[in-house]
Amino acid sequence: MFSSFFRRVDPFAVLAVTVPLAIYLLTLAPSVTFFDSGEFITAIHSLGTAHSPGYPFFVNYAKPFTWLPFGNIAFRVNIATAVSAAAACYGAYLLVLVMLPGGDAYGAAMPRYVARGCALAAALAFAFSARLWLQSNHDKPYPLVSFIVAVVFWALLRFRTRYDEGEECPHYVYLGAFLCGLATGAHQTIILMLPSFAWLIISKGWRLLGRVKEFLIAVAFGLLGFAIQLHMPIRALKNPLLNWGDPRTLDQFLWNLLRKGYPSEPPVRDLTLLWQQLSAFNVPSEFTWVGIGLLVLGLVVSCRRRRDEVIAYFLGIGTSLVVIVGHFNAQADLIFLTEEFFTPLYLLSAVFIGVGLFWLLRRAVDSIQVEKLTSVPIKVLVLVFTLMLPGTICALNYYENDQHDNYVAFDYATNTFRSLPQNTALFTWGDSGAFPLWYLQGVERMREDLDLLHTPHLVFRWYLDAFPHLFGQSMLRAVPEDAQSAESALKMAVAEQIGRRPVFIDFSTRYSLPFAEYGMQQRGIAYRLIQGGKDTVYPPDLSVWGLYSSRGYTSQMGFRDLDTGKAILIYAMARLEGGEILLRTGYRSPGAEELRLAAAIAPELRGQVEQMLGAYGVR
Repeated sequence: MFSSFFRRVDPFAVLAVTVPLAIYLLTLAPSVTFFDSGEFITAIHSLGTAHSPGYPFFVNYAKPFTWLPFGNIAFRVNIATAVSAAAACYGAYLLVLVMLPGGDAYGAAMPRYVARGCALAAALAFAFSARLWLQSNHDKPYPLVSFIVAVVFWALLRFRTRYDEGEECPHYVYLGAFLCGLATGAHQTIILMLPSFAWLIISKGWRLLGRVKEFLIAVAFGLLGFAIQLHMPIRALKNPLLNWGDPRTLDQFLWNLLRKGYPSEPPVRDLTLLWQQLSAFNVPSEFTWVGIGLLVLGLVVSCRRRRDEVIAYFLGIGTSLVVIVGHFNAQADLIFLTEEFFTPLYLLSAVFIGVGLFWLLRRAVDSIQVEKLTSVPIKVLVLVFTLMLPGTICALNYYENDQHDNYVAFDYATNTFRSLPQNTALFTWGDSGAFPLWYLQGVERMREDLDLLHTPHLVFRWYLDAFPHLFGQSMLRAVPEDAQSAESALKMAVAEQIGRRPVFIDFSTRYSLPFAEYGMQQRGIAYRLIQGGKDTVYPPDLSVWGLYSSRGYTSQMGFRDLDTGKAILIYAMARLEGGEILLRTGYRSPGAEELRLAAAIAPELRGQVEQMLGAYGVR
């Protein structure tokens, strides 16, 4: 019975999906995280539009997962990402099998389990790579893009195989074109792979460039996939909960699609910055130096039979580096955001690692008799050898990618809410300080009495339109968008609201702008602006700290991304600031206690704390 089952079902293929999925679910974030997480989840929940370029395919892909009967909405969306990452791992497995000599026919001297074991090793090495793992256990669109890249690559390899057999099958090209168009709705980095895909087609024969009919059909299929972008204007007409850019008109649709809301001055690039930008694509960091050796071996041995596939791989790397490094020219503190764009290339790197591993293993077992290759001890030995690399990568990356206890963003948002009285207008500055709040209010329906106002968006008319009760008659509308700065818009909005209701700013806003015209009282990690109190020093309200959940900054989890570390530091800095104010106003005992609590949260502040205590004569 089992032998019949294994003849019909490839157990290695099953493992290529289920093992990564199981690990991802074990390390899955239980709720919202930082960066774009809260915004993505809110867009998915409401079938709205996320930040430019909108991500309509990712939104529609993840939406059905919000109907799962367990967990919160954020957890369900995180599952969607884990599933897409596991599917990408299967794509790596499938490509290795196609790339190996003879496809599924390995000859009498090489049992099939050897090739499939190498394909499984490649899939797992990709699964446990730091970049994919980081994207797989919370909401990210890049694993979905990687899966599509794998499917398109497979389809074009099938096209090439059938072409060599004398049978032209353009439907594989049409499938690839459709998926590329569709993938633009997950992330536009799919465009960086187009030269690779084009090379896989035209390298079979330059006369294919003259196939006008087939070319037009492929373009039509590409446009059909690209039609997923119509989700944005269609849903904008329904005013979803998150409607970034309000793309109901052609101008606003193009504003969102072409990322016109992100103007920036490129930094002056020196050799140090250039090297940092190039290092965003870092194969040794993902697969270790052993993986690099296998990758080089796989590329070398593929040059004879799979030269065009090797060229396509390097075309993908070259195009990505030219566009991401040459065109984007990211600032040093934003380079980490570009690292995710290389995920599809890491998938292809894993494929060639699998090819190199197979070549190495085949040389190792050439001297072993065919009968012994099918014995259980040899099978176990071969599988242990093939799984050493992915096992090592998993061990290296597990602790720092384990997010199963990551409540930092969730608690940061709920603690912010606990700081605010009823009917408050809260102004935020950074995305990570705002997006978790959007999720909790819009999706989990917490603190619907609040108005959460994101300062960088106050310059946009579409954002003001989302708050007609606040900005219907606002003076902000009289200022042209291109003549308004976020700082001046914030000052105008605060001036309009502060006489009507409590006005608070978050920690990032507090230290991004001076508010000399207002008094300020600290309430935990939020600050109340007080009209007419600019010359008064207000002692901090310490009562809110007793309402806070502390697990967000006391957890010993290994996962620490940039904004998670910043959030923990904000708790400490807020304690530090409150303690210093108390000491300055004569409250020595509670002030000293606040400083000591700051040092307990962030040990790196101990020197500063001791210096402050000494300055005020407190031991």
